[in-house]
Amino acid sequence: MPDEGKLDEGATLRDDALQGFGTLLDIIARLRAPDGCPWDREQTHVSLKPNLLEECYEALEAIDEADDRKLCEELGDILMQVALHSQLGREDGRFSVGDVLRSINAKLIRRHPHVFGDTKVDGAGEVIANWEAIKREEKGTASVLDGLPRGMPALALSQSMQRRAARVGFDWKEIQGALDKLSEEVQELRQSATHDERVREFGDVLFALVNVARRMNVESEEALHMASRRFERRFRQMEQVCDQRGTTLASLPLEEQDRLWEQAKEELGE
Repeated sequence: MPDEGKLDEGATLRDDALQGFGTLLDIIARLRAPDGCPWDREQTHVSLKPNLLEECYEALEAIDEADDRKLCEELGDILMQVALHSQLGREDGRFSVGDVLRSINAKLIRRHPHVFGDTKVDGAGEVIANWEAIKREEKGTASVLDGLPRGMPALALSQSMQRRAARVGFDWKEIQGALDKLSEEVQELRQSATHDERVREFGDVLFALVNVARRMNVESEEALHMASRRFERRFRQMEQVCDQRGTTLASLPLEEQDRLWEQAKEELGE
């Protein structure tokens, strides 16, 4: 492991040095030094939480856009967050980047006994089952739902929760069961009378819809993001047409707005 914090001031790095993980650690240590960057020096694990989340979402967006250059950049930003948190841990004497690497490397070896041991598996399903069994044994947890981060977006949390339950057999045998349950929940939403009932039943509809998505091998969080982006593109297109006509969207009757919506879908090839 290269010495951290040894980047010379004003140093010009060769390309092979710029490709090194140790160089990133050196840069982060330099930024956190007493005479380093004021912003970096102020950061804590807590203050960096929004940055880490944002960088992950930007990487996901790059994947959706199939933009390799952007993905490369965003993965670097995520790696920077890992380096920053590791440097903070090192300064506090709690952990170092070596501990981070040791942890993930050891975990990957432990949880792939079919690769690094003598365990035999028949397909990806058994790999997942083994992973979860080893994980529960390591953590001493009793429930397959233990360990789910509650800070996940609600749709993603629901799908992860349902996916784990399905691994132990708590699932519809056919997708029709999930579709029937969705229809049942929609009917209960229609019959809800109070605000509290509507909130509860609406949540049940979303949960049932996520279950349908899971059975269709659709990531509900990603599907909703894509739908929102489609809406944004079409709505902006409608606004642009209105600007060209010297009018506003708000001034048009709903029928004309619908025509503009369909026109935007056609023009955008959607």
